[in-house]
Amino acid sequence: MLELIESWRRKRKWSARRIARELADGHGFACCVRTVTRWLDRLGLNRIRDITPDGENLRSPGKITARYPGHIVHMDVKKVGQIPDGGGWRAHGRGSELALAGKRAHKQKVGYTYLHSMEDGFSRLSYTESLEDEKAITTIGFFHRARVFFAAHGITWITRLVTDNGSNYTASAFRRSTCAFISRHQRTRIYTPRHNGKIERYQRILAEECLYARPYGSETERREAIAIWVHHYNFHRPHTACGDQPPASRLHTGVDNVMTNYT
Repeated sequence: MLELIESWRRKRKWSARRIARELADGHGFACCVRTVTRWLDRLGLNRIRDITPDGENLRSPGKITARYPGHIVHMDVKKVGQIPDGGGWRAHGRGSELALAGKRAHKQKVGYTYLHSMEDGFSRLSYTESLEDEKAITTIGFFHRARVFFAAHGITWITRLVTDNGSNYTASAFRRSTCAFISRHQRTRIYTPRHNGKIERYQRILAEECLYARPYGSETERREAIAIWVHHYNFHRPHTACGDQPPASRLHTGVDNVMTNYT
């Protein structure tokens, strides 16, 4: 079926609706238009302008490459649920009496923690803070603390800052506060997180190796673990983009005096 869909799209330039109708009438295969659209998207044929009259591809995948430290720096915020004192459901089991007791002790919803992160696209050096919200004023404070951290490792200027279209990044206060320290602030295309994929991947690694790697007894304990893990990520954890070396190895300041240990 996929061969038919690709052939009709390339040779006859049929729309998804026409392909779905032909599958149903001519081949007895009932298929909704949305399903055909998804397959065209996966095949890279969802837009007619990306196909030549002969059916060849016009669109080639692009690659965002940072040429030097500070060339492209990525920022993002990850929202995670806070852990009540005594541990949440991951420690005691979902729906257990101890997990519910932790919520009742607060007499309200536990709330959220906002993990603000910044990553250098060249070296993958990263900085993360656990904060209480994602307002513009909070993001501005985080940006300047992260800038100090980057400057201590030799990244003194940001050529391009890449963020999503969150209200904290589109705020005029954020633009005024950061314009003196960056050459360009680039926001990703709406609903296209892959344009900020380096920081998205970093947040996934953070979740897998730290946030949900083990149960924590409190939010404070997890925040302390995050700070330790970020140091491990920057100075000890091998990264494939850095030739199986830690991110700090790509900077002039190098790594600290602790031997690499990643098990």
